[in-house]
Amino acid sequence: MEPTGAVQGLRCPDCETIHPLDADQGCPTCGTACTVAYDYDAVDAAALFDRGAPPRGTDAATGSQSARGQWQYDALLPFDAADAVTAGEGATPLVAADRLADELSVDSVYIKDESRNPTGTIYDRGMSIAATAIAARGSPEAVEPAAVATTGNSGQSAAAYLGRLGVRSYAFVPSRSAFSNKAMINVHGGEMQVVGGRYSDAADAVDEQLAGDYYSLQEFTTPYRQEGAKTLAFELYADLGAVPDVVFVPASTGEVVVGVAAGFEELVTIGVADETPTLVAVQPTGCAPIATAVDSGASAPEPWAVPDTIVGELEVPDPAGGEQAVAALERLNGAAVTVDDDEILESAVAVASNEVIEMGAAGGAAPAGAWRYADDGGFDGDETVVLLNTESGTKTPDILRSHLMGPGG
Repeated sequence: MEPTGAVQGLRCPDCETIHPLDADQGCPTCGTACTVAYDYDAVDAAALFDRGAPPRGTDAATGSQSARGQWQYDALLPFDAADAVTAGEGATPLVAADRLADELSVDSVYIKDESRNPTGTIYDRGMSIAATAIAARGSPEAVEPAAVATTGNSGQSAAAYLGRLGVRSYAFVPSRSAFSNKAMINVHGGEMQVVGGRYSDAADAVDEQLAGDYYSLQEFTTPYRQEGAKTLAFELYADLGAVPDVVFVPASTGEVVVGVAAGFEELVTIGVADETPTLVAVQPTGCAPIATAVDSGASAPEPWAVPDTIVGELEVPDPAGGEQAVAALERLNGAAVTVDDDEILESAVAVASNEVIEMGAAGGAAPAGAWRYADDGGFDGDETVVLLNTESGTKTPDILRSHLMGPGG
């Protein structure tokens, strides 16, 4: 796993040591989770966003191509596109929502629809890169078993991408996770362990049942999951020709907030953009550790004592990336808002009814957060706003329909 291009290796944020790319289970010196280090001076920024250029990996003579989607940005990814374990994730649609723009009294609103990824979730971006890291070891089966605690979507994604490699994987899911996720984990060939309780119970069960003898796909253990999330920022810039003014991100473990923030910051570092957008994290009122920390001025969230939200994907009481997410929001002049479950579900249903896009319950947090932000006077009126739909409506159709039918019977 030798670094290529601008990649230097994995950097430990505590001891500042740079390690090889296979040190992806924590710093060998101090155990801290590492991040990917790049030599940004070695990145050809103009080529990275050259709309006239063929997709990365395309042979000019034959026209064959090996990389579209997120892997066209492999100059700022830890592995080459030619080696990617990919199912075409990324390059998801950016859909104009003019009616929402009128309702929010802003210049324009777009929905970045991550439901179009292979397993219907944004987590496919990071799992593709994590699976590529496993494949790059040369003997993927050497990491078996791979394991992850999950609220549902990331477990389904992990089963899919590791199934491509023939690697045995475990997903530990709380019993209240969506049935669709549970079913598809098995369909993709993954092993599922249903744990009574909530996400934190599933996280505890991984070590208890596997006795520490596994390869972790957990966010902020592997450095590669947030690397996938950052490509969303690259695509927004490429689609709009500029960075948007405000981006609303449903927040759970902090992975997506941290990854998207890093992507925008890298655009500034390589000289493509002059500034970063305002990043707004959205959490349900019944489980809002990141938002509460931001509002109180704390540098890190306190664990949420009694989580209570029907939006299971966002019910993460002690987010692994909470401190990093709070720091990212501060750097990007960001904010955090909380919205009630009814507002989240109503927003997801309204988008499906009026904008075609099928949002899952978690995705509904983005428009709900934008409406709350507007009510609080957050917009000036001339903004370009992006709402991140993190999952497909097919993940939680029963919850959405129950909400729709509730008032009228």
